[in-house]
Amino acid sequence: MTVTKNVLAVISPHVGGRDIGAGLATLFPEGAEVTVVEVADEDPAALRAAHVVITALAPVTAEHLAAAPGLELVQCASHGFDYVDVDAARERGVRVCNIGSSGAEAQNVAEQTFALMLALAKQLVPAHTALVEADWALPRLRHSLTELCGKTLGIVGLGQIGRQVARRAVAFDMSVVYAGRRRLPPETEAEFGGARHVPLDELLRTADYVSLHAPLTDETRNLLNGERLALLKPSAFVINTARGALIDQDALADALEKGALAGAGIDVFDPEPPTPALRLLRAPNVVLSPHAGGVTRETLVRIALAAVQNVTAFLSGGAPRDVVNQAGVPGRSRVSRTPRRGPHVEPVPPVTPAEAGGGGR
Repeated sequence: MTVTKNVLAVISPHVGGRDIGAGLATLFPEGAEVTVVEVADEDPAALRAAHVVITALAPVTAEHLAAAPGLELVQCASHGFDYVDVDAARERGVRVCNIGSSGAEAQNVAEQTFALMLALAKQLVPAHTALVEADWALPRLRHSLTELCGKTLGIVGLGQIGRQVARRAVAFDMSVVYAGRRRLPPETEAEFGGARHVPLDELLRTADYVSLHAPLTDETRNLLNGERLALLKPSAFVINTARGALIDQDALADALEKGALAGAGIDVFDPEPPTPALRLLRAPNVVLSPHAGGVTRETLVRIALAAVQNVTAFLSGGAPRDVVNQAGVPGRSRVSRTPRRGPHVEPVPPVTPAEAGGGGR
């Protein structure tokens, strides 16, 4: 970098705010003037002067983009990019990047996925609660205890994170089916125990566990609506460590309350943090976690390094990686115009209505 470039680091309070931002700022090389805020327009002068905005789950709207005439790049410190108005950015010639190819969050999100699956299969939450209350609950719980071995795991989105989940499924002797726009090469499917590429509706009808790892786009919003949830077996479990809005949360609560599903493990919500009115908070047989799938100590370091390295390469005249929009090209992108909160999904192609067997939104 031969000229000073202004970087605005926008770190949402619910993922650490200024404390995390201060550490992030130290990673930039000389020649980058970094300002840390928790909301994009918190410091209007810094936004107006920004050449780069790096955001950790903080919305970057069309209004924010318009207020930064010199902006060249928006870097998402996550696999997800749904909280940035990428259409507005493209119309202004501003690239939007995520950290998809880095795989920074893949290990932890995969571990979180299996933590939720195991907690549901082994009824860990009700067992713990009962014991704390001096209730030996084994006679009551033993009928619902189950194994992962021999079950079918349906993965929606077999990108960086989905593949890590598939590898773990093989270790648990599970069968893997997956849905997505493209089928993987046969040799890659073989690595995942002979994983089969199937339409979404078939996946939902056959899987014992359905795990979501798709990006949130206009095509995938409410991907699991009431109609699709009804395709699942009553003994099936739904796991979501991607984006809350991939599931119709009220429809999922309905299914759980009616006993149409065996349970759900949810790490992501719409919005985040969830409101007390969210019915899933009180639904039966759910295991909930506060978007913990991308925030281990190790993961945060990898995310920060991947985001800063991409920005540094761009400011040094290189081509940024993982561009999720086409800067300066007219027309509409596939991602939603409305920024939403959320963290960690990879930029794998979404399931299209045709692949889903119809019924797309």
